[in-house]
Amino acid sequence: MNHKLLIPALCAAFILGVAFSAAAVDFPTPVIKEWKVQEKNDKGKMEDVDYMSIDGILVHEEDPAKQPQPTVITPGTASTPAQPGMPPSDAVVLFDGKDLSNWTDTQGKETKWILKDGVMSPTKNSGMIRSKQEFGSCQLHVEFACPTPPEGEGQGRGNSGVFLMGRYEVQVLDSYENKTYPDGQCGALYGRSKPLVNACRKPGEWQSYDIIFHRPVFDKDGGVTRRATFTVLQNGVVVQDHVEMSGGNGWRGKHSITNYEAHGDKGPIELQDHGNPVIFRNVWVRELAD
Repeated sequence: MNHKLLIPALCAAFILGVAFSAAAVDFPTPVIKEWKVQEKNDKGKMEDVDYMSIDGILVHEEDPAKQPQPTVITPGTASTPAQPGMPPSDAVVLFDGKDLSNWTDTQGKETKWILKDGVMSPTKNSGMIRSKQEFGSCQLHVEFACPTPPEGEGQGRGNSGVFLMGRYEVQVLDSYENKTYPDGQCGALYGRSKPLVNACRKPGEWQSYDIIFHRPVFDKDGGVTRRATFTVLQNGVVVQDHVEMSGGNGWRGKHSITNYEAHGDKGPIELQDHGNPVIFRNVWVRELAD
């Protein structure tokens, strides 16, 4: 072997490897700058002090004109089995147990869902219930309870769903000691992502979803430039951890679901009537920046 040829080849391979390594960690944002400034210390001697800015804002900046203080809100309170909690002060309250004035059916007409004892539930053939107000990226809180005593099995037991933008479903199902396909059990992003764990309570017990949703973005030709993401906590347990949805999740057959279809920046919250009397309470939304 010609060692004179080998050394340049190894050097080239090393340089190429460094280039690939640099590219792998070349994050586009935030823009971070670092520098040193000569300053006097407590003893009056000059020394180098490290400085850093993130997207043009100095780390630990105290000037409110450059780094405004966060908006002050009143946090909500936790729910109990007997009493729903209070939403945060900046939340849009969609259902507080008093009326169904914030909801319609999917045609914009009066819903056939019923209100009883501070909770809402579907009736026979009532169809989906839809919020009048539309949302994009948001934090959504929903509480639900599956029927007791339980009836049926698999997908036929305590089936409902929470739909973001009227199309992206977090499955509701009585999955307490009830098996079905994993990407269709409670806490699943229907057909796309099974939950990390089964965090279901018994039928009849109140459960909660706290959903952090960032909407997908489309270009002018309808192509996806940013996929939707979901983080879901069920009963305080993370069951979807910043999952990037690979497509839509509408029903398209026994082993198929829909792909992405271009849509607007906002859409309604919908709750599903799947023929099971699942009840709901304490529904509120906080809008998030894209």
